[in-house]
Amino acid sequence: MFDLEDFRADTRAWLEENCPASMREPAREDADRCWGGRNPQFKSEDQRLWMERMAERGWTAPEWPTEYGGGGLSKEQAKILREEMGRIHARSPLDSFGIWMIGPALLKYGSEALKKQHLPPIVRGEIRWCQGYSEPGAGSDLAGLQTRAIDHGDHYIVNGQKIWTSYANKADWCFCLVRTDPDAKKQLGISLVLFDMATPGVETRPIKLISGASPFCETFLTDVRVEKSQLVGEENKGWTYAKYLLTHEREMISGMGRTASGDKALWELVADAAGMDADGKLDDPMLRTDVARWDLDAMAFALTSERINAEAKAGQGVGAASAMLKYYGTELNKRRYELAIAAEGADAMVWEGQAHKGGALPRAWLRTKANSIEGGTTEVQLNIISKNILGLG
Repeated sequence: MFDLEDFRADTRAWLEENCPASMREPAREDADRCWGGRNPQFKSEDQRLWMERMAERGWTAPEWPTEYGGGGLSKEQAKILREEMGRIHARSPLDSFGIWMIGPALLKYGSEALKKQHLPPIVRGEIRWCQGYSEPGAGSDLAGLQTRAIDHGDHYIVNGQKIWTSYANKADWCFCLVRTDPDAKKQLGISLVLFDMATPGVETRPIKLISGASPFCETFLTDVRVEKSQLVGEENKGWTYAKYLLTHEREMISGMGRTASGDKALWELVADAAGMDADGKLDDPMLRTDVARWDLDAMAFALTSERINAEAKAGQGVGAASAMLKYYGTELNKRRYELAIAAEGADAMVWEGQAHKGGALPRAWLRTKANSIEGGTTEVQLNIISKNILGLG
């Protein structure tokens, strides 16, 4: 077995040599994040190089099998990679719904043909994905979705509407829940299909949020042709696949509660704004207490996440624990930005112009409010926790 300390030394040396200096600082806005895609828009040459260098090693999806473009790392090696990236504050080389959500579902349930078609481009950042789940009348009650897929032999014709489709207007492909058997009970007549967003009949309309950004979209599907070769798993078994995918989505959203590898620690952010005393402590004792409490909670959350991930990789699965991670990670992220706002004081109210990066902080703070809704509302997560973890009926 490859010695882990040798792996750490090799990884550290490679990162030092290959991670550009500009990629060793926090992503301040969405444009700083690399989403890849069919027509990628890189903010800098360093951003492009960093993604390509990591993708070449499969380290954009380090634990995926090498035959599908992944890094083939063990969980121990992947943890070391994360630690070494964190040591130099290396930014994520690629943010991808393909890596976070549909990729794991394809690895577990997809045909070999689908894996070979979609997984390597995901790893290389060549295709950007969006998720067609929620509908105007089927959000928390996702199983009540009405988007129909009519069987036409070797393909389906899909009609319906999706909403809150994150970055649908920028995505290349969509993984979408559709109803293939309208006469079956709600969960039993659903299938998971994949389609190119350039297919005739697909229309997206961005929805402007309170933050001023428009990451969510309405998506309209009118007589969209979807080949049956793009059906994930079996027809009418999509609810099983959807639940599995949702555990990964909720785990991804829960990660917002942890400091990303390229970000400053919360105390550093607060210290920049609130100042330090002669002893190197935050001037404001109440703020200092709140930040310390947040740090302790974040460390406990990180350890809990690692334990649940280790159990999942040992074959126990994540299951209802994903609801617990999603709920607490969401609350941590909201608290993080509330503390940052408190430290900035009146300066945090700047909304436009050059000062304070044109209101980046208050816009980000407002954006965190959606964390309680996306990926399953807080109320739904608490119901799952009470029923499936606490056994409260």
